[in-house]
Amino acid sequence: MSYLTTFTILPVVFIAFITLAAAVRILRQYERAVVFTLGRFQKVKGPGLVLLFPFIQEMVRVDLRIQVIEIPTQDVISKDNVSMKVDAVLYFNVVNPERAIIQVQHYLPATNMLAQTTLRAVLGQHDLDDMLSERKKLSIDVQSILDAQTETWGIKVSNVEIRTVELTENMIRAIAKQAEAERDRRAKIIHAEAEFQASQTLVNAAKILSSIPAAMQLRYLQTLTEIGGEHNSTIVFPMPIDIIKPFLELMERSGKATSANGAVHVPLAQDVAVPIRS
Repeated sequence: MSYLTTFTILPVVFIAFITLAAAVRILRQYERAVVFTLGRFQKVKGPGLVLLFPFIQEMVRVDLRIQVIEIPTQDVISKDNVSMKVDAVLYFNVVNPERAIIQVQHYLPATNMLAQTTLRAVLGQHDLDDMLSERKKLSIDVQSILDAQTETWGIKVSNVEIRTVELTENMIRAIAKQAEAERDRRAKIIHAEAEFQASQTLVNAAKILSSIPAAMQLRYLQTLTEIGGEHNSTIVFPMPIDIIKPFLELMERSGKATSANGAVHVPLAQDVAVPIRS
């Protein structure tokens, strides 16, 4: 009799255990349960203890934590027809478990595929220089577009980071040549500006010296001093006509500068030289 009783109770206990296991669920703080009753959405439950009617209700767990997806390397052609490889990292989380389960079949791969296509589309609208210098701005553009498209899925895209922009060897050499040419151009411009400023300063100095004869004489004396400091044995320098003009007048009065035909020869400034020997 006891054998038959034990044989009868064991299946009942086993069925009760299976039923209890199917009816009781425990969800963590970051999990939610999307509950369906006979295939129809009922409500979102959790966290903590969740009770279900066995064989009538079922649930789907949804993780609300921020998830990280590595976007595989994508072949991108920029607006200026430069081919490159770009990869990125996507950060998102589920904010509406109901939509994440009902609106899309598998939200994780769907978000990944959408991120790949959006990344290619956004980067293809910019030049190579923008990709290299404004990477942060491009990441924000990709993030805003993804966030707008995944909102109907109950998903919030919090950040997109473009990690690497890989160029071909030929393109790297071309960029290096372009940078070198740009540096040469800037160097020539700077040199030309320096020459212009120097010439302008010389013009201003010449105007000042020409307006004050005494300043011109002082400049001649300074030049003579500088040349004499080089230990030269003979120095020849031009003498202004103003200095020798009194002597020429004396020569004219005395008649010593008269030529054979009666003409007076007046030497110019460039024809007069005074040798100085050490």
